[in-house]
Amino acid sequence: MSGKYDLVIVGGGISGASLLYTTAKFTDIGSIALIEKESEIAAINSHHTNNSQTLHFGDIETNYTLEKAEEVKEGAELLAGYLENQDSDREMHSKRSKMVLGVGDEEVAELEERYEEEGFGDLFPKLRPIDREEIAELEPKVVEGRDPNTDMLALQTPDGYVVDYGETTKSFVEQASEEANVDVYTGTKVEDITPTLDGYTIETDNGRFDSDAAVVAAGSHSLQIAKELGYGQDKVLLPIAGSFFLADDLLNGKVYTLQMKKLPFAAVHGDADVHDGSITRFGPTAKLVPTLERGRISTVKDFLDVFGLNAAAFLSYANILSDRILLPYVLRNLVYDLPNVGRKQFLPHVQKVVPSVELEDIERAKGYGGVRPQIVDTKNKSLDMGEAKIVGDDIIFNITPSPGASTCLKNAMRDTHTLLEFLDGDYEFDEEAFRSETIDNFPRGDDSAGKKVAAPDADD
Repeated sequence: MSGKYDLVIVGGGISGASLLYTTAKFTDIGSIALIEKESEIAAINSHHTNNSQTLHFGDIETNYTLEKAEEVKEGAELLAGYLENQDSDREMHSKRSKMVLGVGDEEVAELEERYEEEGFGDLFPKLRPIDREEIAELEPKVVEGRDPNTDMLALQTPDGYVVDYGETTKSFVEQASEEANVDVYTGTKVEDITPTLDGYTIETDNGRFDSDAAVVAAGSHSLQIAKELGYGQDKVLLPIAGSFFLADDLLNGKVYTLQMKKLPFAAVHGDADVHDGSITRFGPTAKLVPTLERGRISTVKDFLDVFGLNAAAFLSYANILSDRILLPYVLRNLVYDLPNVGRKQFLPHVQKVVPSVELEDIERAKGYGGVRPQIVDTKNKSLDMGEAKIVGDDIIFNITPSPGASTCLKNAMRDTHTLLEFLDGDYEFDEEAFRSETIDNFPRGDDSAGKKVAAPDADD
C-alpha cells in the first residue's frame, strides 16, 4: 500500500476526522488521505465510553475565564450546528437541560457574580439563574433530601448537548469518503515521518505515503512525533486518566458542580448517558498515569519518549505537583480506583449533586475512561491549559486535551486556512458553505431579555 497525496492526516479520532471532513467537503485540495493505526475509526479517546460526552460551550464550566469561554463558544456552536443538521434521528447526540449548581451562601454568591458581573449572562443569552423551586422542577433528585435551609442557585441552559463523539467521528469520515479524492486507511500504524524537498514521506506498517502537507492529530502521540521531528522541545505531557462511576437514572440532564479554585481539571458532574437512559454517569476522576493510552502498558515507553527524562521535565513536574492544592487532589484521586475504598471516598462528590444517593447506589464504570494529555511548558514550569498546536514547515501537530472534541470543527477550520498557505495558495476553502452546514444550523432560541428556554427533545 502506498500513495502520493496533497494532504495526509495522521489520526482517526474526532480531531483528524473533522479536518478530513472540512478539507474534503469544502476545499478543492486534489487528494487527501487519513491514516489510523486502529482497525476502526474513533477507537480510543473519541469512543463514547472514554469521555464525558459533553459539548463544552464555556457557559457552565466554572474553570473557564470569560476570554476562554468566548473562544470555546463558537467551536461548540459549529459542532452543535453540524449535529442539528446531520442527526435529526438523535443517533449521535441528545439535547437536555444543563446547569452548574451552587450550594451554600459562598457558592451562590460566586455564581451570581459570574453571571452578572463577569459577563457570562451577556455572553450566553440562553443561560439563566434559577432558584431551588425551579431546580426541583428540572432535576428533582438534586433537591430531594437536601437541607431546606441551605441556599441554592443554578445557572441553567437548554444547550446541554450529550454527544457520542465516536459516532460523530464516523459521520465526518463517512461524509468525507463520499468524495472521490479521499482515501481512508485503518489498521495502518505510522512508523516514521521524514521531511523531503517537497513535503513528507510517511512510513507505515502498510507501506509508504508521500504528501505535500501533513497534519498529525494523534492525541497524546502528536507531541511524541513532533519531538522526533525537532519540534516542541520545550513541552512535555502530564497524562491524566479519567474514570467514572455509574448509578441508576437519577438526572434528566447534566448537573455540574463549581470548580475548586486553582485546579485545572473539571469538577465532578452528573450526566445522563447519550444512549442509555437508565443510567447516570458521575465523574470524571483525574489520576496521573505514566502512559499515553489508557490500559496499554506498551505506551509507557511512548510517555518516556515525550517526557525526555531531562532536568527541565523533572523540575516542571516538581513545580506543578508541589502546589498545596494540586498535590492533595492528585493523591486523593489515586484512591478512587481502589476496590471498595474508592467508591466510599467518591460518594461525597456524588452526594454533592444528588444528596439521597447511598454507597450501594454507585459502582465503578469498568472499561470507561481515557487519557487526557495536559501540556507542560518546561520553560515556565507550568501547565498550559487547553489545546496545543505546533505549526512547522508544511506540517501541523495537534495535541487536544479538553475541550478539543468540542472545538474540533473550529480547529479544523483554522488548520484548513493554514494548509492552504502550505499548499502555496493553489486551492480554496469555501468557508461560507462550511458555516452553512454547521454553525448556521445552531438554534439561537430567544436571545431577548426574557431568555425563554427551548423545550427538551420529545424523546428525552
